[in-house]
Amino acid sequence: MNTVEWSDALLLDFEPMDSVHREFVDLLAMAQSAPDHALPQAWSAVLDHTVHHFGREDEWMRKTRFASADNHMLQHRVVLNVLREGLAMARAGDLSPVREMASELAAWFAKHTQSLDAALALHMRRELSERAHAPVHRSSGPHRSAHPH
Repeated sequence: MNTVEWSDALLLDFEPMDSVHREFVDLLAMAQSAPDHALPQAWSAVLDHTVHHFGREDEWMRKTRFASADNHMLQHRVVLNVLREGLAMARAGDLSPVREMASELAAWFAKHTQSLDAALALHMRRELSERAHAPVHRSSGPHRSAHPH
């Protein structure tokens, strides 16, 4: 079984992503180690977190017109669908497939973070840097012509 644990290999040097990724890793690890009776609740926590997590990334991609947004957001939708299916199974007492999903999710997350999320983090750092260095345009009210008509 693939297990998940935080490591420097998952760091993206973009704190808003790094902090949410740490939380995801913690929640997935709890789901992976949850006893059978606690798995539905643990899986629900992973799903709830991931809805927020992916929603925030999707919003960043839309707002900044991130070039790879379509593929990245498609992966998010697919994973959310799998998580929802897993929650339904867990609540129905069908735990074995959910544990397999957790294992696959752990492997997927590492790859996704080191590829698509790394590209998004780089893009976001550049966006923030460009905004920080952009000239500030101040308006002093309506422009008046020096020459009346």
